[in-house]
Amino acid sequence: MSWKSVNFDWNRARAFLVTAEEGSLSAAARALNMTQPTLGRQVAALEKELNVTLFERVNQGLVLTPSGVQLLEHVRQMGSAASAFSLSASGQEKALEGTVCISASEVDAVFRLPEIAEKVRKEEPGIVLEFAVSNEVSDLKKREADIALRSFRPSQPDLITRKLMQERIWFYGSPDYLKPYANMTTPQEVREIDIIGYDHGDQFKNALVQQGWPIENVNFPLVTRFWILQIELIKRGLGVTLLPEDVGDSIPELCRGFEGLGPFMTLDIWLVTHRELHTSRRVRRVFDLIVETLG
Repeated sequence: MSWKSVNFDWNRARAFLVTAEEGSLSAAARALNMTQPTLGRQVAALEKELNVTLFERVNQGLVLTPSGVQLLEHVRQMGSAASAFSLSASGQEKALEGTVCISASEVDAVFRLPEIAEKVRKEEPGIVLEFAVSNEVSDLKKREADIALRSFRPSQPDLITRKLMQERIWFYGSPDYLKPYANMTTPQEVREIDIIGYDHGDQFKNALVQQGWPIENVNFPLVTRFWILQIELIKRGLGVTLLPEDVGDSIPELCRGFEGLGPFMTLDIWLVTHRELHTSRRVRRVFDLIVETLG
């Protein structure tokens, strides 16, 4: 189709159609929630674009010219197609069908997403959930996901955020491994302890040192960014690792370590979506169900 051949404004064509159907400029203006002068200018502009006269004024009323009668049939087809388009789009949204992608870390995926999936499947079976599981931050602006669970609040102005909860982070390990530290009251009492490292950088070690822990590189004999492996390693008494309180407490083989010192840190958990996607009813529905489940 040659789009250059469409040499008129479609909004003006709508003004012509409604005026013809309603029988007067005043009635058409009310139907379109416009002022009569504005509508009259749109019809006049269409006549100029097409170089035809669409209406004649007879006894203070409007009568279609032969050209107007002929063109009216075409514009009626346009109106029917526009109505069908709007109805179809509205039906898609009301049906709450389609895919919603949720981005989450490995721990959130294993310990929190199943409950979310169960809630969505029960209440909105027409929605298909896709999970993007990674400890890396997904880029919502590039549509890598529709919704994300994050442990920090994004700063981008075009993202919508909702604080779900504040979680406490503790060291966890097996009861036998942590038994020698049961009465510990200061971090300086910890010496020969194995900590599961996240990588070979010093960020984790430096955070411990700043809190008074006498920790060296030798205290990190095992390193992995895969949280599920970390959990399996500490179950076997091979060290300790950091876990959210609700996650660590839910694993019967583990217990909190160094409780006398309190939690290692607290983190705010945020639910994030792109501003444009928040106008999608299915994304909004999943967003709200996650808030109901975790908030």
